[in-house]
Amino acid sequence: MQHVFIIGSKSIGAYGGYETFVYKLTEYHQHNKNIKYHVVCKANGDGCMDDSKLPGTKKISDIEFIFQNAHCLKIHVPQIGAAQAIYYDIAAISTFIKYIKKNHIKHPIVYILTCRIGPFAAHFQKAIHKLGGKIYLNPDGHEWMRAKWSIAIRKYWKFSERLMIKHCDLAICDSKNIEKYIQKEYRQYKPKTTYISYGAETRKSELNDDDSEFNTWLKNKGLKNGDYYLVVGRFVPENNYETMICEFIHSNTKRDFALITGANEKFLEELKVRIGYDTDKRIKFVGTVYDQELLKKIRQNAYGYLHGHEVGGTNPSLLEALGSTDLNLILNVGFNREVAEEAVLYWNKDKGNLATLIDKADLMSEDERLSLGKKAKQRITETYSWQFIADEYEKVFEVKQFAADEYEKVFEVKQFERATIN
Repeated sequence: MQHVFIIGSKSIGAYGGYETFVYKLTEYHQHNKNIKYHVVCKANGDGCMDDSKLPGTKKISDIEFIFQNAHCLKIHVPQIGAAQAIYYDIAAISTFIKYIKKNHIKHPIVYILTCRIGPFAAHFQKAIHKLGGKIYLNPDGHEWMRAKWSIAIRKYWKFSERLMIKHCDLAICDSKNIEKYIQKEYRQYKPKTTYISYGAETRKSELNDDDSEFNTWLKNKGLKNGDYYLVVGRFVPENNYETMICEFIHSNTKRDFALITGANEKFLEELKVRIGYDTDKRIKFVGTVYDQELLKKIRQNAYGYLHGHEVGGTNPSLLEALGSTDLNLILNVGFNREVAEEAVLYWNKDKGNLATLIDKADLMSEDERLSLGKKAKQRITETYSWQFIADEYEKVFEVKQFAADEYEKVFEVKQFERATIN
């Protein structure tokens, strides 16, 4: 059995990309007898794990539980500002090293999500190699560009990214653009990289239109079935909530805008002061939804979905929208175009651009919306199905069984990609 230790997700099943990824990876591999997942989650603070909201969990102790056959540990993190994320990853990998030693686990793979602990990467790579294991890395997107970070923190992110690329055994990139960037930016380290995206589903929700759970949710949130725009994601500046809300306010639509997110109260207050969203009854912060079937139904029955993610690679919330919602209004950046291609309507951050697009979307015929929906689901089916993604990860996690020369062949960068990069 291959043991895989996942570090970097705050929880399982919340509204971050990594949280969604861990949920789906463990779901699709829960009956796989060749892979055993171990996942660290935050026990406190922003985005912490509340396993009582996850159906089917088996509680072992206050800090340990089993979910989808994954062994999950919760770690308490001191509230020390931006540094708490670094503390969290260091505590996680240290905990796993002790666990690996105690249980005599051979050839472990430690899979680190994002590049927070670069200054410590060489130390931990040496420790994992000593145990016969490897460190894999998902470098995420351009974290050093995120608006929420100060200049000093952005510089740290860039520095940390370089060291983590240098001291990982394999970088698994969720975007082709990110893989090309890493190969070009850090060519001096000759990094081993491969591309595996996130995934999504195209199946319909198990809930019907007349389902009491769905209709009760709509009633409680003041929404009408099929008559609302939707966004699902983390409430952070680089996801362009301010632009989407402001543009929606200036649109002429009579439909509501439902925002499913764990709202950051400080950011929420800033938006209230700057754009006065609270005076527009169409803008509705409706909280979080952990029930996956209900969330799928809410996406499926939205009139349209708005997506404003600007920094990062392939985003799970975009994939899920393409798999569920027919009409998608997407911010026009390279990462999003790589995924959606011609299956969506694109907007930019120029004043009035999105408001005009919303007004245009309001007038689209059902056939036009269904035609876009068909294209969107085709994109997911052909390139981003969770089954395909899970199968790709299975191959990567079991590559240790190959001979050394075969290992090199598996992750060799294709010649045409090298030509593109250089």
